Amino acid sequence: MPASITRNLTTRFIGQRVIYFPSLASTMDIARQEAQKGAPEGTIIVVEEQTAGRGRVKRAWISPKGCVAFSIILYPSIAHLPYLIMIASLAAVRSIKEITGLKPEIKWPNDILIKGKKVCGILIENEIKGANVEYAVIGIGINVNLNVADFLEIMPIATSLSDELGKEISRLDMIRHILIEIERLYMALQAGEPVRRTSSLAGESVYEEWRDCLATLGKKVQASAGKIKYEGIAESVDRDGSLLLRLDDGSLTRIVAGDVSLRNQG
Repeated sequence: MPASITRNLTTRFIGQRVIYFPSLASTMDIARQEAQKGAPEGTIIVVEEQTAGRGRVKRAWISPKGCVAFSIILYPSIAHLPYLIMIASLAAVRSIKEITGLKPEIKWPNDILIKGKKVCGILIENEIKGANVEYAVIGIGINVNLNVADFLEIMPIATSLSDELGKEISRLDMIRHILIEIERLYMALQAGEPVRRTSSLAGESVYEEWRDCLATLGKKVQASAGKIKYEGIAESVDRDGSLLLRLDDGSLTRIVAGDVSLRNQG
């Protein structure tokens, strides 16, 4: 697997060093340990089977064989930290579209949906000291070749690329495509260069494309931020990635870090 990923990979650094495990509790844990030891930027940890994967707010993430699960070590500036979730989400959306022809959407802030069901989850963890980012780790898990019916606990809310298409998809192609997309977006962001013709700044372009992919906007949602719950219309997102929620009393509140569950308009 490591040689297959790096062979002729057209990236400068992301994915050029691969640490591979046939089975592992969590790629995020190994990535954090490697980052603390000063691993080169772009190092990825890839696993065939993840036995204790996790999502946001300490949720479990099922990642048996047939899925894609990997983590990427980065050393961004603190100014670019809010864009990592946007970059990772867009890389996943673009890659799924390109490889499968499906039309994924993003549920704020970091779930990738197909026809309203979750197919990919993204987790960002980082270490900050003062005004400096010691490291950041992007974790990506995709239900590629997974028979969701085998996992009754997730069947109502999840799907897989193979279930949607009725055939298996190359996991290797998916990993390599995502690595290329992440590096392109990440490097453009750092250089302040445009990544779309309609924008003058990379950050603005990443934000705009991410915003335009959000399935959450315009919908009635319930948002939980810690122990506080809000209900309202997801009106917009700010450039730092926070959700702007129009409450029933007409006021606007900002959800910086929390979890959102969609509710039917009715």
